[in-house]
Amino acid sequence: MKFLLTTGMFFLLSLTALAQSEQKFHPVEVKDSVPTINLKEIDIISHKSGLFSFWERWRLRRLIYNVKKVYPYAKTAGALLRKYDVQLKQAKNEAQRRKLMKEAEKELKEKYSHKLMQLNFTQGIILIKLIDRETGNTSYDLVAGLRGKFVAFFYQGLARLWGYNLKVHYDPKGKDKNIETIVRLINEGKL
Repeated sequence: MKFLLTTGMFFLLSLTALAQSEQKFHPVEVKDSVPTINLKEIDIISHKSGLFSFWERWRLRRLIYNVKKVYPYAKTAGALLRKYDVQLKQAKNEAQRRKLMKEAEKELKEKYSHKLMQLNFTQGIILIKLIDRETGNTSYDLVAGLRGKFVAFFYQGLARLWGYNLKVHYDPKGKDKNIETIVRLINEGKL
């Protein structure tokens, strides 16, 4: 009986070893006799509870929709800021700098004002935060640096009348954590 059991175990182990030898393995680096395998990075998104309520799912879908709609504008703003920053550094004097800024402002108004006027209130707030994320400066600081503090003060006053705040900072680890997750998923092509 023991012989039969031992023979059966040996037979099963040899089949397992045969099946394992046919599998393709990932390249393994051996460092100090400890093998390591390089794997792709994955994101694990946890939720407070196992199931969302209807309203939580609805809010999440709306946030995803809003971020997807305004994120291209924020990326464009970051790229244009870098472009104009190079041009402004090459300006010979303050008059040429002001002329470049007026031309840039006119170009931006012609190209984007109609599209930006169609954004709703929530999308506007998300856009202000994403501009801070893309440029590293608040919208108020950008206007103050490019057009002057008086113009920035004026724009901030108008924004406050409509319920916006140009001085708001993007907080990827705090209250803007969901936006950051959505942006990362968009950049990775998963959303």
